[in-house]
Amino acid sequence: MRFSVSVNNQQAHPVIQLKDKQTGCLAEIYAFGGFINGFKLPLKGKIHNCIDGFSSVADARKNISNSFKSAKLSPFVCRMKNGTYSFNKQQFKVHKHYLGEHAIHGLIYDAQYSIKKVEATETNATVQLAYTYASADQGYPFSFSIELLWSLSIGNKISVTTKVIHQHKEAIPYADGWHPYFTLGGKVDNYQLQFNSDTQLVFDQALLPTGKKKKDNRFLKGISLKGIFLDNSFEFTPNQINQCVLQNKDLKLVVEPDNSYPILQIYTPLSRKSIAIENLTGAPDNFNNGMGLLLLEPKKEYFFTTSYSISPIQ
Repeated sequence: MRFSVSVNNQQAHPVIQLKDKQTGCLAEIYAFGGFINGFKLPLKGKIHNCIDGFSSVADARKNISNSFKSAKLSPFVCRMKNGTYSFNKQQFKVHKHYLGEHAIHGLIYDAQYSIKKVEATETNATVQLAYTYASADQGYPFSFSIELLWSLSIGNKISVTTKVIHQHKEAIPYADGWHPYFTLGGKVDNYQLQFNSDTQLVFDQALLPTGKKKKDNRFLKGISLKGIFLDNSFEFTPNQINQCVLQNKDLKLVVEPDNSYPILQIYTPLSRKSIAIENLTGAPDNFNNGMGLLLLEPKKEYFFTTSYSISPIQ
């Protein structure tokens, strides 16, 4: 069997390893948070991890809210102004986590997922994780079930499909995303970034969208990140493949979200050791500005998929 799945239960929460034994490509998925903590490939006699992640589950549990490395963003993404919003003529205030005055990065980034299924074949290795948000935060009293299907396949490609469903009598507000940090080795100043967008969302000083957009075509053909600092949202160009390419002299990373993720958020931390490439269903603060806010209908399944693939530069 070309692909394999193994589950390590030696830490506080399971760690699932998906592996392509032919290429040595390996993905490490944490049941804590449901996120990817490792995406590894043999390179020049060593194993390179393209994910800037955590050293252990204990590290993740302690520090997830410091950087939100790889975090699942749900049921809202990025910032929510003052942690408040109005829905169906009611006012709500979430309590989970704040950066300054604003709530950030949703409510389930530290969720404890259960393993629903694992499978390995000649073409892929998969793990299916499940979690139920049971209205734990009074600012979001809308329970829902979420499943994550991680799949490592031929071509050093890892994809993740999120499925969300709820049983309320009426539609509920929702946004979805991911917050992985990628490293190709060395500083991001030596990376090139290209993605299919020429439209940036205008932010205010609090990094909240103003509702305006501006042209920004710097990244259409690819550009060096030397001296470029980003904490911005971009709209993928309609009727084109949603694609983002990050590369240096050794590795190429391709991020390909489906049309459920029309917003690309890019963040370069001050360390310059990695870069966050975030796929979002809508703009930050869309519970207030409505930019891409989803209204999930009762008992209807919703799916959101993105993928990451890595390859050595020949």
